[in-house]
Order: sequence, then C-alpha cells, then structure tokens
Amino acid sequence: MTCQIIQTTLLQLRIGQLQPLADTGVSTGIFKQETVSAFVNKHGLEQDEYGDTQHHGGPEKALHHFASDHYGRLKEQLPASAADRCLPGAFGENLVTEGLTEADVCVGDIYKLGEVIVQVSQPRQPCWRLNARFGLPDMSHRLQGTLRTGWYYRVLQTGMIHQGDTLVLIQRPNPEWPLSRMLSVLYLTTKDWPALSSMAELELLSPNLRRLARNRLETRQVEDWGKRLFGSAEVKGLGQG
Repeated sequence: MTCQIIQTTLLQLRIGQLQPLADTGVSTGIFKQETVSAFVNKHGLEQDEYGDTQHHGGPEKALHHFASDHYGRLKEQLPASAADRCLPGAFGENLVTEGLTEADVCVGDIYKLGEVIVQVSQPRQPCWRLNARFGLPDMSHRLQGTLRTGWYYRVLQTGMIHQGDTLVLIQRPNPEWPLSRMLSVLYLTTKDWPALSSMAELELLSPNLRRLARNRLETRQVEDWGKRLFGSAEVKGLGQG
C-alpha cells in the first residue's frame, strides 16, 4: 500500500538498568539513560533491562516510543512535585521524538530507523509503576485518561540505531486504525462491539490486545484495570510523596 511520507528525527535513545522502585520492593528498568547508539535484537535494545519480563519487553514490546510533544501538556495537569519529573525519558521510553503522536501512527505501521526495521504492535497500557515513578498514586490512571500513552514496536530487522537517525514510515497496512482510535476503544468507548470485532481480527495487532477484544465480545464486560493501574495491596499508596 502506498503511504504518505512520515519521518521524524530520533532525538534521544535510552537504555535502562535495573534499579529499586521507590519503596515498592521491586526492581525496574524504567529509569532509562541516554546513549549514543545501540544494537537492536528481536527483544529490543541490547543491555536494556526489565524488572517484570512478563508484562514488559519481549518481541511484541521490543521498543517503547513516547512523543515528547506530550510533556508540556502533562506538566500543566500535574502537581508541581510530579511535573518536575515530567521530562523526556520519564515514562521509560526507549525512543524520544517530536512531531509524531498516537494520532499519526497506526497499528501495523512499518518504519525504518537506522539499520533497523520495526512495526507498531500496540499502544502502551500504563501500569502502577508510574505511580511510584512520579510520586502520585493515580499517575498511571491519569496517563491512560489522556489517551497519550506511547506505543510499542516489534522488530522485523535487527541492527544498529543511533541518536539522530531518521524514523521513516515505509508501509501502512491499517490506515483505518490509528492508535488514537484504538486507545479510545480501549478506555472510552469500551463497548463499541463493531470496533472490538475489527480489533479481534486485526492480524498485526499484538496477540494480547486481540485476546482482550475477544474477551470483551464474549463476556460483554470490560476487564478490571485495577491491578494494572494501582498494583497489589502491598504496593498501593507506596508511590505517594
């Protein structure tokens, strides 16, 4: 399919090593530091670490991209203590750009970045670790409500990427599914049955979100977001202060 020319510069490339997360008793790789270049394999950036490998990283979440365009608005909506932490890299993203947001990116989009070819697999689903990261007990819920959560890529071709490389769209198989639409179905129009039917059959969407769509269709119920957004009883409230 012929697609419009979309390209943007990789402003920052970030890799994280495991560190303790506030007083939660867990380790996290969310505190990612800038690096000049890195090799990308099928699971993401080499040396990039994840504390929870069940829900973070892996082939369907190999790279996390967040638009720095969102930080200004987020700062305006957060209390000062959290706004001060609202800088590029704060959401644990690997890739930082400007001018490309969830409204511009579609499920299944294929991009070239340096030697690497990646494909958009799904929008991010914020989790409770953001609450501790920002010192706000509902930060993950706030981010989810903005429908500006960032997104993940799967890696189609491995290789090196460098800060300053150009991210270029080379194929768009699902122009009817921008991430902004998918996020709306996930969190606002949660019982849009025709859209969920389409999601369930969207081959280039990650398996876990296709499964989520099928479950809503089968049960006619929306899944409980509580544990993902606020954590277990042991960690609730530990992000305050």
